[in-house]
Amino acid sequence: MFRPGSIPQLFLAAAIAMTLGVTPSRAQVSDDVVKIGVLGDESGPFADAGGLGTILAAKMAVEDFGGKVLGKPIEIIHANHQNKPDVAMNIARHWIDVEHVDAFLSLTLSPVALAVQGLANSKKKTVMVTGASTTELTGKSCSPYASQWLEDSYTLTSSVIKASSPVKGNKWFFITVDNAYGLAMLKDGERMVKETGGDIVGSVRHPLGSADMSSYLLQAQASGADDIALANVGLDTMNAAKQAQEFNIIAGGKKLLVFSAFVTDIDAIGLDIAQGLVLPSGFYWDDNEQTRAFAKRFFAVMKKMPTNSQATAYAATMHYLKAVQAAGTDDTEAVNEKMRSMPVDYFGRVGSVRADGRVTYDITLYQVKSPAESKYPWDYMKPIGTVSQMDAFRPLSESECPLVKK
Repeated sequence: MFRPGSIPQLFLAAAIAMTLGVTPSRAQVSDDVVKIGVLGDESGPFADAGGLGTILAAKMAVEDFGGKVLGKPIEIIHANHQNKPDVAMNIARHWIDVEHVDAFLSLTLSPVALAVQGLANSKKKTVMVTGASTTELTGKSCSPYASQWLEDSYTLTSSVIKASSPVKGNKWFFITVDNAYGLAMLKDGERMVKETGGDIVGSVRHPLGSADMSSYLLQAQASGADDIALANVGLDTMNAAKQAQEFNIIAGGKKLLVFSAFVTDIDAIGLDIAQGLVLPSGFYWDDNEQTRAFAKRFFAVMKKMPTNSQATAYAATMHYLKAVQAAGTDDTEAVNEKMRSMPVDYFGRVGSVRADGRVTYDITLYQVKSPAESKYPWDYMKPIGTVSQMDAFRPLSESECPLVKK
């Protein structure tokens, strides 16, 4: 009990502050912890590209940040959504209501990402998508609390076509997976080919999970195309690449371009089969000193090099924590305002978070090396061109995001 007339100094400072119409200056962290939930595919077809490697990348970012922000601990939790939107939504609701998660990370698979982003938007929680490529995340379904870090379907298509078409008049053939993702790449690809002065001589669609790509490749080979583009992902892309070698498509002088592939995909099929493939990426482990330093630490745990999806998880986590620090709070609105105003450090590449939540950075076009060109383990790709972030990502003037002022 205090004696009359002996108000403690802390109370006195608070009283003065209230008189002046302000509150005492102190960091505001809800629940005394900043909690990030990594929700991804830990056991399915996207586990190599994301999975446990994404969890590790997030933890590495926390370690590099110092383990605390605003004097409070940073916690990483994770769960496997099994590539099922309903499972992901149940986990997300539990994390929001019970675990008090501040931010979501990863969200492999577009339907999962769209569902969780919608829920997080209604609950005012931060979302950083590092595992899904649909442009809808920053289009009609955009959120002021969400950012998309992995290259989207527009960017992958744009980078391949703009960086690989130095000569006008090239003839193109598209082999496309028959789903929303593939058809979006086909639509954007056809428009960009025409804009760059090329000609489209044909296209063919195939079901998801096609083991036999021979008929599609033979159609492309017979079309007279200079460039054959694979608008598909995962096993479909790898099956097409394997069978393309059997038909000597690259050896015969045609260029086989892959819109979406990871370094782990190249490792899985080997350079003898993948050599000559052309693909885009914002990250490759052997790009510079920063990427190599990150990759060395990552490899020590995972025994494989990081994919661009895993690298974006590191960059996103670091950017989020910097924004919390700069905002002086983990309040979602304040943090996301800072995320959009601060430059992004993407392993030496300077990027930004736009008003629609799209994270932009320069994209490099790589060609897979031949076995003779590879000098050491995981030495798989060489750069052959660069597309600036201004040209690689969909212009804001074309955005359907209601947050964008035109």
